[in-house]
Amino acid sequence: MPLADVCRGYRDGCMFVKICGITNEDDALLAVAMGADAVGFIFAPSPRQIAAQQVYDITRRLPPEILTVGVFRDEHPSRVIDTVNRAGLKAAQLHGHETPSMVEDVAASIRWVIKVVVAGSPDARRANEFGTDLIMVEGPNPGSGKVFDWSLVEEVAEGPRLILAGGLNPDNVGEAVRTVRPWGVDAATGVEKSPGRKDALKVKAFIERARAAAPERHLGPDVMPYDWADDEF
Repeated sequence: MPLADVCRGYRDGCMFVKICGITNEDDALLAVAMGADAVGFIFAPSPRQIAAQQVYDITRRLPPEILTVGVFRDEHPSRVIDTVNRAGLKAAQLHGHETPSMVEDVAASIRWVIKVVVAGSPDARRANEFGTDLIMVEGPNPGSGKVFDWSLVEEVAEGPRLILAGGLNPDNVGEAVRTVRPWGVDAATGVEKSPGRKDALKVKAFIERARAAAPERHLGPDVMPYDWADDEF
């Protein structure tokens, strides 16, 4: 079953929300309690980088319906696969210059893969060549907290579901959703109180405003409820 049909937000007919840059168990549980569909853990060099063992200790305490995502940049596919498995994650997010063949190699072992492309880039214009259900669109400086020109999203190739990222916060996510009409949104620095520490009020406001701005989705009879617990990992 494609990832686009299984997240908690989509099942409820609303906006998919991922809270990224999780560095500790309290913030992971906070994001889940506030209604996030997914939480992201950064393995690429970053102030929010986290070790695989620490992630494993966190993910085993999360509800089974939460999509847990490892974020990588320009790692060899074998290392991505190994880290995802050791950390007990369900998905990989590839945030670098990975080629379609590298994405395919990861997807052969990891059930759900999110490929990140920079808005306005050649990769964005060929996003449908990566063979993944989900494409995340970022600005040119990931993690900078800066918003990019949302009109550039129009250049992204049609096909995959689109997650919007890049400088999103509680103050601009509603406008972003109404303007771009993405399938989902992602926030990291925009919901922090300090580097690597989430702010409960910001996380709550971000999720509520993103979903309030999203058009209501119709779920047809062929879209069945899904429970991560039905899967074996």
